[in-house]
Amino acid sequence: GCVTCLDYDEHYILTFPNGYGRQVDALFGIFILNALSILTVPWIELGGECSINCSKTGYNASIVFHTKPFYGGKKHRITAEIFSPNDKKPFCSIEGEWNGVMYAKYTTGENAVFIDTKKMPTIKKKVRKLEDQDDFESRCLWKDVTYNLKIRDIDAATAAKH
Repeated sequence: GCVTCLDYDEHYILTFPNGYGRQVDALFGIFILNALSILTVPWIELGGECSINCSKTGYNASIVFHTKPFYGGKKHRITAEIFSPNDKKPFCSIEGEWNGVMYAKYTTGENAVFIDTKKMPTIKKKVRKLEDQDDFESRCLWKDVTYNLKIRDIDAATAAKH
C-alpha cells in the first residue's frame, strides 16, 4: 500500500499482514473414552511480517503480527522495530496489542505509551458517491453484496458475490 502524509510531503510504502478467521476447539478431559469439546467465540486474527518505508526520510519499520498459539498466549499481539536511515539497530522497539495499547522502548532508556487505539477518535471516511465511481471500484463493485449482508439476506449476498 501507499500512504502520503500531505502535511510533511512524505510517501510511505507498506505491506500488510495476513488475515485469518479463527475458532479454536478447547478440549477438556482425558481421551480414554470421550473428550468434551467446547467451541470458543470466533475472532479475526492478523499474522505475519510487514514493513513500512519512507524513501524521503529513510526511516523504516519492521512489524510482526503474532498469531495466538493453540494453547495459552494472547490474541492481537504485535512487535515492531523502528530504524533510522542507514542504521541496522533499531532506535525504538514496540510491543502490545494492535487493537489496544502499544508500548515503546527507546534506546535512550525511555519507555512510553506509543499509541492507545481505544482512545483514538473515529474518523469518518471520505468516499466518492457510488454514482461517481467506476464500475470496478470496490464500493461500486460490491454494493449488492454489502446491501444484502446489511439486511441479513445471505442467499442474495452470495448470489450477488457470484
